[in-house]
Amino acid sequence: MQPIAIVGASAADLAARLVDRLDGRTAVVNRTEGSSDEGVRGDDITDGGVAVETSADRTDADTEVTLAADGEWIGRGHVDGFDEVLDGLAPDHDYLVAVDGSRLRVPTILIGADAEADDVPGPVVATAKTAADVDLDGLIAEIDAAEPWITREALVRRVESAADADRAGAIATFTGRVRARDAPGDDRTTHLAFEKYEGVAAERMAAIEDELTERDGVFDVRMHHRTGVIEAGEDIVFVVVLAGHRGEAFRTVEDGIDRLKDEVPIFKKETTEAEEFWVHRRD
Repeated sequence: MQPIAIVGASAADLAARLVDRLDGRTAVVNRTEGSSDEGVRGDDITDGGVAVETSADRTDADTEVTLAADGEWIGRGHVDGFDEVLDGLAPDHDYLVAVDGSRLRVPTILIGADAEADDVPGPVVATAKTAADVDLDGLIAEIDAAEPWITREALVRRVESAADADRAGAIATFTGRVRARDAPGDDRTTHLAFEKYEGVAAERMAAIEDELTERDGVFDVRMHHRTGVIEAGEDIVFVVVLAGHRGEAFRTVEDGIDRLKDEVPIFKKETTEAEEFWVHRRD
């Protein structure tokens, strides 16, 4: 899923124009300044408790959700925060447009003179005085070129659709996350920042997936490594294997993450409470 955030005056107007141009299943995320019982239209609730609306009347989005001022997604249930909504919607949507909300690694557009880059966590990809001033063709190109929001669940769904899925008796997964500290007395790691060797990293990861899929009893392998700033407790990397039996699945997951770490050119900068350093320069 390709997410984009729009912040500032007329953000909802730009979202409506953008959704009309996006080619794929799209979710729109709105933020209400009212109390937690305002702002929801529609009664459908996903398994995660997110308030959703299909064929929403505010935009032409396939799904629309609303975030209350206290940070909860509202309806007959709730999940806590933007991240869980992103993760919940990613497997079923091609695009997500967040209106007046941003987060790390989500490209952001600022509209209006009062919208400041320092006020949003996501990378600013465009600014404009009004929504009408935004070049939609250029914006869509920026969105499609950005790193997608990939989740473990999205990768699981992809392997479940493999041609030989009916022969598979096992799906094994690995998730790597940001560890706050190795030992109780260590300085706390606040975040990691990952940079990849553009083009080369993707090609090498795809080659590893193909080579592992050629093993007997292995039907599909999918891997994804997030880049940018990732905070303590957040997921970094996923490896998902579809195989005939658990033995092949477990061995391939382990080999997959080992090869990804050894062979794919992705570089890590660690920031702790005391210092900041590139990890590969200390190894």
